[in-house]
Amino acid sequence: QVQLVESGGGLVQPGGSLRPSCAASGIALSVRTTAWYRQAPGNQRELVAEITNGGVTNYADSVKGRFTISRDNARHTVYLQMNGLKPKDTAVYSCYAGGVVKYWGQGTQVTVSS
Repeated sequence: QVQLVESGGGLVQPGGSLRPSCAASGIALSVRTTAWYRQAPGNQRELVAEITNGGVTNYADSVKGRFTISRDNARHTVYLQMNGLKPKDTAVYSCYAGGVVKYWGQGTQVTVSS
């Protein structure tokens, strides 16, 4: 059974940092494009960052220079280092693994508030 399980969200003050992770079981993330998406209340889901099977990364303009996506192939885990968090970053962050069959995690809440 394939699962993507996110963890590491939470409540943080503006300017703070979080590092959510996405642990995969049943699939190898190293051969897939893996991404983080987010969805805030009333908004459409948007791509935050992605990393290809070759390690090429791509970021939304709104997070460039603040967020970093990385992957640990041995641990089948993808991370999203988020620095300089802003209230507008508040959303549910979900992990995605592409391929012929696509998979989504259940999401983790990130709230940026003073």
